[in-house]
Amino acid sequence: MEDGIVTRQTMAERVLAVLFADVSGSTSLYERLGDRPALDAIESVLAVLRSTTGEFEGRVVKSLGDEIMAVFPSAAAAARAAGCMQGRVAALPAFGNMRVGVRIGMHAGPVLEEGGDVFGDAVNTAARMAELAKSGQIVTTEATVDALPGALRDATRDLDRLAVKGKEGELRVYELLWRDDEDLTLLGTRGALQAVEDRGLRLEHGGRVLLMGAALSTVLLGRDAGNHVVIRHRSASRLHGRIERRRDKYYYTDLSTNGTYVAVAADAEILVRREQIMLRGQGRLAYGHPTTDSRAELVLFSVM
Repeated sequence: MEDGIVTRQTMAERVLAVLFADVSGSTSLYERLGDRPALDAIESVLAVLRSTTGEFEGRVVKSLGDEIMAVFPSAAAAARAAGCMQGRVAALPAFGNMRVGVRIGMHAGPVLEEGGDVFGDAVNTAARMAELAKSGQIVTTEATVDALPGALRDATRDLDRLAVKGKEGELRVYELLWRDDEDLTLLGTRGALQAVEDRGLRLEHGGRVLLMGAALSTVLLGRDAGNHVVIRHRSASRLHGRIERRRDKYYYTDLSTNGTYVAVAADAEILVRREQIMLRGQGRLAYGHPTTDSRAELVLFSVM
C-alpha cells in the first residue's frame, strides 16, 4: 500500500460465488405502508436473507438499503441458499395487504478480497444478474450453471443470450428453478435436493395419448413421420422439439425455426426458440403459432 492506496498486489484472490438479493417493490412499500412499517417489513426480509446465508456457509459482505451482497465457498452453496431464501420469503405473511418478494442474481468466479470486502468482475456480473431478475426469480450465468452438481444443474432453465451492461458480447443467462408446480420445492437443505416423488408426463395430441416415465424418457415432436408425436402443420419443423425426463422432471427443448409457444396453467404464454423450459402442472404446446390461434395444432401435457 502506498499513500493509502490499496493495490491489487495487497489483495487475496479466491474463487467464490457472489450473490445479490434485492427486496423488490420497496418503493411501493414506503408509499402504501408509510416509512416505519415499510422499513420494518424490509428489515424482516433482510433478516431472513442474512440468517439463510449463514446456514449455507456464506458470509454477508454488506447491506445496501434493501439489498444484501453475500459470498459463498461454491456455486452449489450459493444456489441452495438462493432457493431457500426465495422459499422462506415467499412463506412470510403479508405486510399490511402487500406481499414482498426478492430478486436474486449470482455468479461464481475469481474475486479479490481485502478488509472483508470483495471486488472484481465476478461481483459486477452477479450484480447485473440481480438487475435482470424479476421478483421471485434467481438468475445466474452459464459459467455458474456449469459449476453446479448434476441435480442442481438440472433445476435450471436457459433464458437466452443477453447483452449485459459492462460486458463485451453477450452472456448466456439461466434461471435457477426453486419451486415446482404449486408446491415450493427448495433447492436443498444442506447438501441435497429435497426428495420428491417420481412423476410421469401425459401427452395428448389428435386423440392419441402418450405416457412418459422411466420406460419412455425421451419423446421427439415434429413433422417427420419418424417422430413420436407427428405435427402436421406446415409451420412445424421436421424435428421441432424434444421432451426429456431428468429424474422426476420433464424438460422441453425447442429445436425449430419458428419456435414453440408454451402455455402453463394460468401463466402468460411464452415463446421458446432454441432454448429449454421445464414443463410443470398442465399446459399446451403449439408449433409456430400462439396456442390461442385457430390454426394452432396443440399438444396438451400434464405432469402426473
